[in-house]
Amino acid sequence: MSKKHMGSSIDDFMKEVGIFEEAQAQAIKEVVAWQLAEAIKEEKISKNRMAAMLKTSRSQVDRLLDPKNDITLGSLQRAAAMVGRRVSIELV
Repeated sequence: MSKKHMGSSIDDFMKEVGIFEEAQAQAIKEVVAWQLAEAIKEEKISKNRMAAMLKTSRSQVDRLLDPKNDITLGSLQRAAAMVGRRVSIELV
């Protein structure tokens, strides 16, 4: 068994195989979708009500909450505002 990666981090391994950025982007989308879903639950807002507040369809709300979909920053900001939250992004 090769010990090539012994002692390296998972980040180093993912960078080496060329999937780091993709994995990181997916992880961010999953966390944001989860945070939005939790905020909607906390505020006791149904998906139908959220759709009405956003002046969109229920299926669009489902897309907002599905981390497999790409959503615009504007859509995310509007949805966050509806549940009393804001979006914060920084480059590190």
